[in-house]
Amino acid sequence: LRRPDVLQAEYQLRAANAQIGAARAALFPRITLTGLLGFASTALTSLFSGGSFGWSAGADATYTIFQGGAGRANVRLSQAQRDAAVASYQGAIQTAFREVADALARRGTINDEIAARQRQQVATADTYVLTEARYRAGIDPFLTVLDAQRSLYSAQQAMVQTKLTAAQNIVAVYQAIGGDVLLQQTPVCQALPGDSSARSANVASQCSPA
Repeated sequence: LRRPDVLQAEYQLRAANAQIGAARAALFPRITLTGLLGFASTALTSLFSGGSFGWSAGADATYTIFQGGAGRANVRLSQAQRDAAVASYQGAIQTAFREVADALARRGTINDEIAARQRQQVATADTYVLTEARYRAGIDPFLTVLDAQRSLYSAQQAMVQTKLTAAQNIVAVYQAIGGDVLLQQTPVCQALPGDSSARSANVASQCSPA
């Protein structure tokens, strides 16, 4: 997951762990090592002679004798902040997984809706062709053709709306995961088994993604 909220919680947790180490280090003495290397002579002419070379080294340790419990209190405070950061990180992870699961579950239902809309569109298209043929044969009135045409347009509009919902769901999945993931494109239209009519094939080709 590359969600900003998860990354923020992770960085806060790392910072809290670092603060614990710094607070514990403050309880121990601070040791400083010093050294000196060079030449020394009372006469300028013999400054760089072999006997004028010298060096010195030493160590210095400092420690606060009385802290009034402040050092240990700082350690406990840092540990409490670390525990709070852990809880925040766990909450961010749980929220992220819940949103991802919801988006993926919705994606599955949208695929079922697309298949149903496709079957509805094919059925209304076949009905429109049939009613138009019956009207030309003088069997049905033209009002029946208009009703069939209106049903076909409604089915087509419903398919467009469902495809829009599918596209919005893909965006929601990307947002839930945090991007940087390859999603396999799911075709919005599938061939209907047992349906070989020219009208059905034409509708299926129209509702397929470009």
